[in-house]
This record gives sequence, C-alpha cells and structure tokens, in this order.
Amino acid sequence: MRHLVSTRELTRDEAIGILDVAEDMAGVAHREMKKLPTLRGKTVVNLFFEDSTRTRMSFEAAAKRLSADVINFSAKGSSVSKGESLKDTAQTLAAMGADGVVIRHSASGAPQTLARSGWIDAGVVSAGDGTHEHPTQALLDAFTMRRRVHGAAARGKGLDGLTVTIVGDILHSRVARSNLWLLTTLGASVRFVAPASLVPIGVESWPVEIGYDLDAAIDDGPDVVMMLRVQAERMHAAFFPNAREYAREWGLDDERAARLPAGTIVMHPGPMNRGLEISAAAADSPRSTVLEQVTNGVAVRMAVLYLVLSGEREVRS
Repeated sequence: MRHLVSTRELTRDEAIGILDVAEDMAGVAHREMKKLPTLRGKTVVNLFFEDSTRTRMSFEAAAKRLSADVINFSAKGSSVSKGESLKDTAQTLAAMGADGVVIRHSASGAPQTLARSGWIDAGVVSAGDGTHEHPTQALLDAFTMRRRVHGAAARGKGLDGLTVTIVGDILHSRVARSNLWLLTTLGASVRFVAPASLVPIGVESWPVEIGYDLDAAIDDGPDVVMMLRVQAERMHAAFFPNAREYAREWGLDDERAARLPAGTIVMHPGPMNRGLEISAAAADSPRSTVLEQVTNGVAVRMAVLYLVLSGEREVRS
C-alpha cells in the first residue's frame, strides 16, 4: 500500500487485510516491551495544518511503537503561517528525508494532492481533510465494531449484515463519509440521521438510507449507533436553533439509550460534547466503545504506517 488517503478506494480484501494486521499490532500493547523494530530508521512527519491533539498523539504513539523517528510539524508559528505553499513544505520534508507524511488539512483533497503531485516520494496518510474523509478513524471504528461482534474470531471477517446508524452533523463530518464507504465495502448497511440542514447536497446518490427522526431510528433497533460531534468550528451559518433544541431532537439522552436493544453498540469518534450529542450516562455505559476506539486507534494506525512504509520506494534522482 503506497498511500492511504481515502476509504472509498479500498477493496474489501484490502480493508480486511488492514484490520487483520491491526489485530497483530493490538497485541503489542499487552507486551512488557511495547515496541517493534519494524520501522527502525524510518522518519514519519506529522504534518498538521489543523489542530487535533487526539489524532496527532495517536499517530505519534503508533509510529514510536514501530520504532520510527517522529517529527511533529504544526502550521501555527511555522513557515506555513508566513505564506509557504503545500508544495514548498512537501519539498522541504523530502529534502529532510521523510519516509512517511501524516497530513491533516482544512482543505478537502490536500492529502490526495500531496500523494499524487510527485513533490515527495514519501508515503502519505490522511489524518483528515476538510469535509472529505478521515480514513484511519473509519478503520478504527470498523475494527472496534468487528471485535465487539466477532470477539476473538474477528480475523478475516467483515461486517456483513450489521446495521449502523450515524447521527448528527453529517454535512461537516469527514468521519461519516469515510465510515459510509468503508462499512458498505465490509457488508454493513448504513443510515444517516440528521436535521435536514445538516445533510449534504447530493447524498441521495450515496449508498445510504437517509432519516430525519432519531426516535424512529432508535426504535428500529440498529446494531450500532454512532453519534457525531457538532462541529461548530466549521459552521458559518445557523444550522439549528440552539444547543438545547439540538440535544432534545438529535442527542442520545438517557431515555433514548435505554430504548436501544441490549446488544446495540454506542460509538463516538470524539471529542465528545457531553450533554449535547450524547449524555454522560450513555457515553460511560458498558455498551459504549469510546475508550476502546482510542485504544484501537493506535493499533490501526500502526498497521497503516507499517503497510505504507515497510516497502522500498524509488530514490529521487
């Protein structure tokens, strides 16, 4: 695997292969020595043009557990804030000998541009771009679902027959998009539930069922309910009246959580706005996988970095 910039491009076999490698990586966390020599001598650059402490720390932990050297690059206070282009930044990283670049950018398509431009020979992994995709988040979500459903027998299996309801700010969510493509590839059925103002234009052409009533979706008894964060930082208009109204109509409160079937999994990609999209009781209940997702994120990102960086690459002339 040369790059990972989208889940839409993954085949079923490729997706299951990544999840299976992540199963192997997950075992490292339970060893006394939590390191593998796999990427010793490789350099991974976390190139973050957008703030995200959780994702950056997860990638950093993954790279270090594989014995890679890690350079954290933040756009704030850097040459980027002085007007340097993505091309110039990429060529600087190439000159430094970067083997892999984990990029998070506010512009949709930035990771694809970096991967296909020829500016750098390094493997490129998207850590989220604009309102496009967040592929490793979708992979760790699928990994978490697969473990909950299949347990120790998860290896080699997809998510066939699973019903997943994704609720909330679909319009601004790259997590929802990446999950839709990946979960569909793995055999799951996906439903989006959101206010009409937070549903993207053209979603009717996607392989997803659209709903506008959370209570009806809860009563349908989905296998998984994934609550999305309200991304106020990307909202430049009034998409709903106020926080109280949103919580009442679209939040997973205690009453809605109690109506879910006993086996339903509750997920949230984090960070959570407790009391807005999810109640504290629902977030902390045994059915919640919020902390499992954080733990599994390191294993999945170890698998992705290993698959992207373990092969030999062309040397620039």
